[in-house]
Amino acid sequence: MKREDLRNIAIIAHVDHGKTTLVDEMLKQGGIFRDNQVVADRVMDSNDLERERGITILAKNTAAHWKGTKINIIDTPGHADFSGEVERILKMVNGVLLLVDAFEGAMPQTRFVLEKALEMGHQIIVVVNKVDRPDARPLEVVDEVLELLIELGASDEQLDSPILFCSGRDGTASLTPDQKGDDLAPLFDKILEQIPPPEGDADQPLQLLVSSIDYNDFVGRIGIGRIERGTIRQNEELAVCNYHDRETNRKGRVQALFAIEGLNRAPIEKAQAGDIVCFSGIENVTIGETLCAPDCREPLPFVKISEPTLEMNFMVNNSPFAGREGKFVTSRHIRDRLMRELLKDVSLRVEEGETADTFKVAGRGEMHLSILIETMRREGYEFAVSMPHVLYKEIDGQKCEPIEKVYIDVPESCVGAVVERLGSRRGEMLSMEPNGSRMKLQYLVPARGLIGYKSDFLTATRGEGVMNTVFHGYEPYKGEIPGRSSGSLIAFETGEAVTYGLFNAQERGMLFIDPATPVYEGMIVGMNPKGEDIAVNVCKRKHVTNMRASGSDEALRLIPPKKLSLEEAIEFIAPDELIEVTPQNIRLRKQTLSNTQRMKDLSRLK
Repeated sequence: MKREDLRNIAIIAHVDHGKTTLVDEMLKQGGIFRDNQVVADRVMDSNDLERERGITILAKNTAAHWKGTKINIIDTPGHADFSGEVERILKMVNGVLLLVDAFEGAMPQTRFVLEKALEMGHQIIVVVNKVDRPDARPLEVVDEVLELLIELGASDEQLDSPILFCSGRDGTASLTPDQKGDDLAPLFDKILEQIPPPEGDADQPLQLLVSSIDYNDFVGRIGIGRIERGTIRQNEELAVCNYHDRETNRKGRVQALFAIEGLNRAPIEKAQAGDIVCFSGIENVTIGETLCAPDCREPLPFVKISEPTLEMNFMVNNSPFAGREGKFVTSRHIRDRLMRELLKDVSLRVEEGETADTFKVAGRGEMHLSILIETMRREGYEFAVSMPHVLYKEIDGQKCEPIEKVYIDVPESCVGAVVERLGSRRGEMLSMEPNGSRMKLQYLVPARGLIGYKSDFLTATRGEGVMNTVFHGYEPYKGEIPGRSSGSLIAFETGEAVTYGLFNAQERGMLFIDPATPVYEGMIVGMNPKGEDIAVNVCKRKHVTNMRASGSDEALRLIPPKKLSLEEAIEFIAPDELIEVTPQNIRLRKQTLSNTQRMKDLSRLK
């Protein structure tokens, strides 16, 4: 049985190719908002971090209506670190809109997600977005997309995918790049024509695969998934099954049932095969489980999510300033929060560390982990994190490490600097092609070689370089990679930084702090380019004599300090350093705070 009144689609694209902006216009023209309703830009990016960074982090469901057909739309993240979100979301849909920028063309993350969609046999609609850009090259981009489809082994049917030319910002679509459409009607019509309606018999026993989890303080866990067959009703008792662990079957009751309408969840009494629904009331329901009829327990297989490649230690903050700024500071608070994150994020792994107040948190990349740290920080958590390190695997008795495929676009004059730096990080060049006045390079680089490389890359390319990475696979260990070349400037004593002390310290390197910043012994206050750690007394004041007033140091000129963001701090720290994360500050520190003890440990190692 086919649901001709329903279509389920996901929108996949690289970062910043205009997915969320296009969804805005689809909702406006799909009759979701009133004519006089005030709607924010990028309405689907509801998270503060998403709006600040201009990226989508969490996949979100919405729905529009066109010619009597309900279209469930899932807006997906474009960054490779959040591809775990996309992999499981693809189980809920029957087709995808592949969005590509009319200038940039098919980028690495597009490739990764498209490969997953093709493996599942989904129908594709190619949407060339931003055709109103002055530098747009839509016909060349279409050729690139077709080459990519051939390379990824698309079927003949998928190669015949329709191509539309859109301006997501203006809300227009057309079948040719030469003429601009008036609205998105051609896109909606193609969705109804090309994307197959969901199939499933509403009279058969229920099967609903949970593909996403939300959390609400009032009702607890909310499961989201598509009904593969049968009908689900409110207050119905169901069996909860797991395909990979069939022994752990249990029962539960759906207390509330919701359908997605626009940006809201509308309460409903029942839903049938093909519908995407939200439900609450079943305790501890997790992603990958199947809701079945109690007398017909047939769990559905769940897509295997790619393993994490990077790990950091989260630990209780034990600095002299611990507990001053955070609301949640104990190991119990941190454990509960990490376990709650596991409910929603299938790409994350959390294990107990060597000590009772340490947790090993593994994710898909630096951004994946930094978003979690920033989210926890904004919620009032205070903790410390270590330098990230890669997760090795033993394959056929050989030590293997994760390798990233790196796509680089730089000015011709900067190619030498990029090649030299990636060579020292065990990078292996795959190709180098001219692209106008710029060059496109492809590399295979060990994931550990990319830790801390981003700021180095931007410096080498004078801020003009563009770098994207996507996970390539595991390969034999590539050998040692030189670590950070710079050292740290470390506060000598606890107190408050003053201009006189900072003026003397800035001769040794770049500072990270302003005058009047509270510091403690062992806290990192700057960077020493010579490669060794130096203790500096930033609290040192000018002695007052009968010839000199204490205010005489006001004439001293300080170089403005470099304020490190969370990502920059993660890239900067060395193995013996930590980042102290609080709701108000991000501080860098040595693991051993005592200068005397560090000197003893260093001399013992020598």
